[in-house]
Amino acid sequence: MNKKTKVIIWVCVAIAAVLIVGALLSDYIASASQLSFSQFRAKIESGEIVEIYVNAFVWTGKTATGKAFTVNAPALHYYSDWAAFEATLIASGVDLSNLTVEFSNPNSGSMLESLFPMLMVGIVALVFFILMRQMSGANAKAMNIGKTKAHVQNNLKVRFADVAGAEEEKEELQEVVEFLKSPKKFADLGAKVPRGILLVGPPGTGKTLFAKAVAGEAGVPFFSVSGSDFVEMYVGVGASRVRDLFDVAKKNQPAIIFIDEIDAVGRRRGAGLGGGHDEREQTLNQILVAMDGFETTDGVIVMAATNRADILDPALLRPGRFDRQINVNLPDVKGREQILKVHARNKPFATDVNFKTIARITVGFSGAELANLLNEAAILAARAGRKLIENVDVYDAFDKTVMGLKKKSHVITEADKRIIAYHESGHAVLAGLCKNCDPVHEVTIIPRGNGAGGFTMTRPAEDSVFHSYNQMLDDICMTLGGRAAEALVVKDVTQGASGDLRSVTNTARRMITQYGMSEELGLVAYDSDQPVFVGMEYGHSEKTYSQETAAKIDAEVRRIISEAYDRALALLKENRSILDNMSRVLVEKETIYTEEVEMLMAGKDYKEVIAYMDAQDGNRRVNSLLGGGEEKTAE
Repeated sequence: MNKKTKVIIWVCVAIAAVLIVGALLSDYIASASQLSFSQFRAKIESGEIVEIYVNAFVWTGKTATGKAFTVNAPALHYYSDWAAFEATLIASGVDLSNLTVEFSNPNSGSMLESLFPMLMVGIVALVFFILMRQMSGANAKAMNIGKTKAHVQNNLKVRFADVAGAEEEKEELQEVVEFLKSPKKFADLGAKVPRGILLVGPPGTGKTLFAKAVAGEAGVPFFSVSGSDFVEMYVGVGASRVRDLFDVAKKNQPAIIFIDEIDAVGRRRGAGLGGGHDEREQTLNQILVAMDGFETTDGVIVMAATNRADILDPALLRPGRFDRQINVNLPDVKGREQILKVHARNKPFATDVNFKTIARITVGFSGAELANLLNEAAILAARAGRKLIENVDVYDAFDKTVMGLKKKSHVITEADKRIIAYHESGHAVLAGLCKNCDPVHEVTIIPRGNGAGGFTMTRPAEDSVFHSYNQMLDDICMTLGGRAAEALVVKDVTQGASGDLRSVTNTARRMITQYGMSEELGLVAYDSDQPVFVGMEYGHSEKTYSQETAAKIDAEVRRIISEAYDRALALLKENRSILDNMSRVLVEKETIYTEEVEMLMAGKDYKEVIAYMDAQDGNRRVNSLLGGGEEKTAE
């Protein structure tokens, strides 16, 4: 319930209370007859009135018949008090022996009758005051709609030491810090520091943290705003907010303006379907003018972040505006280790937790994902009642992050369990047989929260930027191992390979259309790996190749996948005993790890592997994934 709704409700309650009190008092007053003073005196003289209640505000009473009355004009208007009035009556020969006179508290019930008009005026005044406050608040809000929504932070505590795993990016931003601290040093040499710096990279790589670190190192105010904060439904509001933001920043220079998700307002002009005069484009035009209007001595630097630099307007990226782009990429193994140590500062870890090994298995993790991994590990340790975060907590957090929550309570039939076991064994066996596949770390038939009936986890031994033709073929062969195992053993196929088929189809099509890995079609790029931006490609969405070429591409995709599938079937037939043994172990134990996979690939019987697993402690999965054969060291 918002503030405006609450005020309306309270106003309605106040009005209802006034109406109820007024109705009750009106009923009370209406129940007594109204007498003029002359009527009142006449009834006393005739002996008709037997009770009188004297009050400084109003006189009431009862007649001999029990009827209540009130006197319109109090007798004190003519007499100084009741005693004087009584003396006048006695002097006139009136017998007052049967008259009962009582004096009531002037502050009692009858006072309320006199105060009622004042109470009504007070309540009306209060309601009017509240309504005026609301109107003035709404008017003030309307007047401030063109003001910037930027959040200003002074004396930021973030430093470059808090941003790990990106040394080159730090070096490039260090000159910005020096410029903000000592602009004269640059001006004397005629050097110009970039007016705008665009941080480009995948989500979670620390772009916002970098901007805060620059402000923290330089000790300057940090004006942060989201690109979507500029745009409103009212025309001209975005441009007004841009002007206000830059004006405020100039008054506080040296300062840093940080625009997060600038692609929300900085998209290429003329690319939308609504023409070139919408509110977003007016806002972008004002940003371009504001950035180009800086003087060389202005100590205001604009920083922005996006993961879609390809859709930004070219005018935004020209020299004089965002003339420097810094790519903030996913961290490598060394960077991941540094990031893990930064996020582990305030968390108690066991002495045998090796961050170097954790960094090795978290290939492709961003800084945000690494922070989430350690946070999940801390939650699991607290849930288990431990005082320290142990390897098992890190493993479970990694498992949960990559594959989802285990569904141990999910009941599956023995027939389904056998199919899943052979499916996952097919992946694992081919991963071991194909020399270009990554090592297998875990194979399980326990259902997961992502809808998978099981999974085979392979992790690269080291970071690799490039993937060769043979690596991709081996990966397709391994991915088809599940479908091949089903066809070979069960003599039937299920829908469990649907995700595998999508994966291999995408890989094979990229090999042909993007990487030029087809002798039939040659070294031609037939497609782009960039996502389609609606508007930029509007009217140009037709394929740039003929129908005949499209048919050849489809044929090549089918050829690559068919050959890989035939190879998968042949390898599994040659190693059927390994496939059977692994599936039996999975049916019995549900999950196996690197050591058990290596034993089975070496030809060990399933009974021998199960006996070995029974003899091991519960940390064998941690030793398999986190140990990696390396000596553990305390961190």
